Amino acid sequence: MQSVRYRLVAAICLVPLVLYAVVFQGGALATRSYMDEASLQASSALRLAVSALSGHLSRYEPLPALIADHDGIKDLIVHPHDGSLRDAANSYLKDINRLLESSDIYVMTLDGNTIAASNYDQPASFVGENFSYRPYFQDAAKGNQSRFYALGTTSLKRGYYFASPIRVDGRISGVIVFKVDIDSIETSWRGGEYKIFVSDPEGIIFMTGSPEWLYSGIFPLNSARLQRTQASRRYAEATLKSLPITRSTLDDHELMTMTTADRREYLVLSQYMPEADWTVNVLMDTASVRSQTRTMIVAVVLFLCLAGLALAILLQRRARLEERMRMQLEARNELEHRVEERTADLALVNQRIEEEIAERRLTEQELRKTQADLIQAGKLAGLGQMSAALSHELNQPLAAAKTYADSAAMLIDLERVPEARDNVRRISGLIDRMASISRHLRNFARKPNEKLGPVALDAVIADTLEIVSARLKTADADLEIDLGSKTGLVKAGSVRLQQVLVNIITNAADAIEGLADRRIHLSTEYQGEKIILTIRDHGPGVPAAITDRIFDPFFTTKGVGKGLGLGLSISYNIVKDFGGSLSVSNHPEGGAMFRIELEAATATQEAAE
Repeated sequence: MQSVRYRLVAAICLVPLVLYAVVFQGGALATRSYMDEASLQASSALRLAVSALSGHLSRYEPLPALIADHDGIKDLIVHPHDGSLRDAANSYLKDINRLLESSDIYVMTLDGNTIAASNYDQPASFVGENFSYRPYFQDAAKGNQSRFYALGTTSLKRGYYFASPIRVDGRISGVIVFKVDIDSIETSWRGGEYKIFVSDPEGIIFMTGSPEWLYSGIFPLNSARLQRTQASRRYAEATLKSLPITRSTLDDHELMTMTTADRREYLVLSQYMPEADWTVNVLMDTASVRSQTRTMIVAVVLFLCLAGLALAILLQRRARLEERMRMQLEARNELEHRVEERTADLALVNQRIEEEIAERRLTEQELRKTQADLIQAGKLAGLGQMSAALSHELNQPLAAAKTYADSAAMLIDLERVPEARDNVRRISGLIDRMASISRHLRNFARKPNEKLGPVALDAVIADTLEIVSARLKTADADLEIDLGSKTGLVKAGSVRLQQVLVNIITNAADAIEGLADRRIHLSTEYQGEKIILTIRDHGPGVPAAITDRIFDPFFTTKGVGKGLGLGLSISYNIVKDFGGSLSVSNHPEGGAMFRIELEAATATQEAAE
C-alpha cells in the first residue's frame, strides 16, 4: 500500500515536465507540419494561377506579327497621310479587335505617333497619341517581339501589351501594338480562399483580387524604384504606396504580416514568369494553421491530463483492490459455510423445477393435440363451405339444363327432332361444364391444380353468355360487350375465369332487375402488361359500409334463400390465384363497377387446361 502511494506522488511530479515539452516542443512540430500541408495546398493554387495567366497571354502572342503582315497595314505605314488607307486600317483593326475580344490594337510610325487604332471612333482614341516612351515601342522599333504590362495613359485601363515591328520590303517601317485586357482573370481571384496578386520587378502590385492592394509596393518604394517606374510611365498618374507589411520566415516558409489593426499573417508562395517579367504571389492566411496547432496542443494537453488522472485512479484502485482482497480472504470461510447451506436449498428447488418441467411437457403435448383437432375442424368447415359453394355454382347451369330439357320435350312432341337433338347436345355440354366447375370448386380451399396459361377473352365471354343468357332474359337485362380492336390473351384458367364472370354478371342482373335502366357493360382495357376487365351495372351500387366485407365468405345482401354469399368470395380467390386482383367501386354516374386486373399473355406460352 505504501509503495503504491510513492508511485502516485512520482507520477504527479512528472506532469509539469510533460506539459512543458508538449506545449513548446510539440507546438513547434505541429506548426511546421500544418505549415507544410498549407504550403502544398497554396502551391497548387499558385500553379493554377500561373497556368491561367500564361494560357491567357499565349493566345494573343503571335497575333501582332500576323496583323503586321497585312497589306493594308503595310500600305498605311508607307503612306501614313492617306485618308482612305487610314479609314480602311481603322475599320480592319476594329473588326479584328471585336473578333479576338482584345482590348485595343493600334499602329505607330517609327517616331511613336499612332496613325490607326481599333478605338479610332471612341472618346479616348489612341489616334494622334505618341507612345515612344513605352519600352514595348522601343524594343519593337529595334526589330524585336516585345511585351509590356502597364496602366494605359490614355484609356486608364490596365493591360498587357504585345508589340511587333512592321516590315516593308525587309525594312522596319512601323510598330503594331496589341493590348490584352486582364480584368477577367483578376475578377476570378476575388472572394477565394487565397489572396493572389501579380507584382512587377519593382515589387509594385499590378494585378490583385484585393482592390485595396492595387498599386501598392511589397518592397520599400525608394527613389530608384520610383524613378524606373516613372520613366516608363507604367502606371500613368496612379498613386503608388507601400503596403504595410513585415516579413519573417518559419523554416523554409516565407511569412508576411499586415501591420494593420487586424494584423493578419500570410504564408507567401511566389513564382517568377520570365516571359512576362512579373511575379505571381499567392497568400494563404495562417490563422487556420495557428488554430489547428492550438487545437492540437489543447487536445494533447487534455489527453495527458486525462491519462494522468486515469493513472492516479488506476493506482488508487490497485490500493483498494489489495485491501479488498484481504477482506475477501477473511470472508471466504464464512462464505463457504453459507454455500453449503444454500446448496441444500438449491437441491430442493431443482427437484421442484424438474416437476414443473414434467408438467409443462404434458401440457405441451395436450396443446399440440388441440391444435391438430382445430386444424381438422378447419378442414371440415372448409368442406362444408365448398359443398355450399358447389350448390350455388351449379344452380344456374342446372336451371339452364332444365330449360333445355323442357324445350326438348316440347320439340319432340312437335316432331322437331333436329332441334330437340341440339337441346340434348346443349344439356350434355352443360353437364360437362358443371363437372368442370365442381372440380375447380373442390380445390377452392387449397392451391388449385388447374394449369395457368394464355386464355382468349372472347372465347371465355362467349361461353359465359351461354350460362347467364337465361338469367339476363329473366331480368330483362341488356349486356353490352366492348372488347376493343384486338383480341386479348390473359394468364388464367378458362373455366375458373368463366366462373368469375358468371358470378359478377349474375350479381349485376340481380342488382338491376326491375329498374328502368337495365344495362350491363363489359369492357376491356390494355395497360402495359395488364388487361383490365370492367363489369358495370346501373343499379343502386355498393353501400360504403359493406365495401370492405363484400368479398367475405357467406356475406350477402340478398334475402333468405336467394344466395349463400360465396360467389364473390370464390371469385376473389380465383382471380388472386391467377396473379391478378378483383376490386369493386361505385361508378361516378351510378351503379357498381367490378374491376378485374389480369396479366397479359402471349400465344407462345403453354395453353391453360
